[in-house]
Amino acid sequence: MNKILKKATTALLPVPAVLATVGKKDGGANIITIAWTGILCSNPPMVYIAVQPIRFSHSLLKESMNYAINIPTQSLLQTVDFCGTVSGRDIDKFRETGLTPLPAAHIAAPLIKECPVNIECRVKDIWSLGSHDVFVGEVLAVHYDEDVLTDGAFDLKKMDALGYAAGQYCATGDPLGRLGFSKRT
Repeated sequence: MNKILKKATTALLPVPAVLATVGKKDGGANIITIAWTGILCSNPPMVYIAVQPIRFSHSLLKESMNYAINIPTQSLLQTVDFCGTVSGRDIDKFRETGLTPLPAAHIAAPLIKECPVNIECRVKDIWSLGSHDVFVGEVLAVHYDEDVLTDGAFDLKKMDALGYAAGQYCATGDPLGRLGFSKRT
């Protein structure tokens, strides 16, 4: 098979599609769809979200210095897309989508009840990299719905998570093997 050389781009595909929440000074909150997110470190647990400075949530993040990453299921696809295509400057996304804000244990930003996994983060650093700023978050707590657990552990088969690749949403979550399976006999 021949390789085709293309210009440099963000071709790490697919990536998760998540809903990040951030609090507002007036006590409200905004929701932003993020596809540029991931793990930075396991000890201490650190994750990130990358946000363009022109986005409404960017200034809220800088003010509050905390956020929640809420991992939606495929059933929330329309809501995920909606939250990524309208601005919280103009509308209350919780009210418009019918999503339910829940109080977090350690941060001001709310969790989204309808998302089966919620990650509370405190901003430890902000990296300005060009088109996006990266908000490095120390994970303070993770909340799981019981129905995505098996014997108390996260079960990917029960998640129905969303991915994002080259402008398209995609399904993720079909387990193909456990870490170390290639060495087992």
